[in-house]
Amino acid sequence: MKDAPKNLPRELIQFLDHLTVERGLSPASVEAYRADLAGFFALCGKSPGDVRREDVRAFLSHERAEGHSASTAARRLVALRTFYRFLILERTVQADPTENIESPRALKRLPAYLTAEEVDRLLESQDIKSATGLRNRAILEVLYATGIRVSELTGLSLDRYNPEAGFVLVMGKGSKERVVPLGEVAQDWVQKYKEEARPKLLKGRACGAVFVSTRGSAMSRQMVWVAIKAAARSAGVAKNMSPHTLRHSFATHLLERGADLRSVQLLLGHSDISTTQIYTHVEQERLKRIYKQYHPRA
Repeated sequence: MKDAPKNLPRELIQFLDHLTVERGLSPASVEAYRADLAGFFALCGKSPGDVRREDVRAFLSHERAEGHSASTAARRLVALRTFYRFLILERTVQADPTENIESPRALKRLPAYLTAEEVDRLLESQDIKSATGLRNRAILEVLYATGIRVSELTGLSLDRYNPEAGFVLVMGKGSKERVVPLGEVAQDWVQKYKEEARPKLLKGRACGAVFVSTRGSAMSRQMVWVAIKAAARSAGVAKNMSPHTLRHSFATHLLERGADLRSVQLLLGHSDISTTQIYTHVEQERLKRIYKQYHPRA
């Protein structure tokens, strides 16, 4: 996808404007669409109205030949399909060249998650006598207690945090807000951080974010990622850690203890339950345990 054309087709520019203005996608999501579609038209060498089904198939074959993963090719096909659906609604083209083209299938990988014991070690690994250690402990507690994304954590402002009601109001993908419950343990750690560590980090400076850096500004996603990797090393957790690992652990532990998939979908902020169904391995394991425990022929 390196040879993206400098002059984008007029229809593609209109589509990107539609994604930004009407669908409210984030700049990163719009850029991903732009890169995927621009790369396709660079390879195809045709205008959107001249593209045919064989051009799309040739593109997917090229993706395989270049060694791209099935998930990457599938994502680019989705971008192309979304683009042509927009063009049909706008009556710019009459036919969708992606119609009846099967998406490349990727092997589903189960997300990495921590055991309850590993979570405890991770949480206890922080030196809460220091301002940054206490802040990081509060961050870990919130991520595990809510399952929110790291971007939702770093975007969490003081006016969206309501400890009295026991919830946080987060801004998710596509600028969609959702209310997420926050447990008492996490609330206690956030309160302790706000009273003892946050003023030391701010040093008199003003910042509306809940979690702040030593410079007195809102923490970035990279800062949180580095803090979590460091916590994993301190805790002796050998798994490849990221903020998403805590999100997966949150979902897995809920399901292991009897939560239904629909509730977990709402808590995670997934727009489609098919995204949440990656966790069905937990349900299957639980059914196996129940079967072995209660069936006379198990």
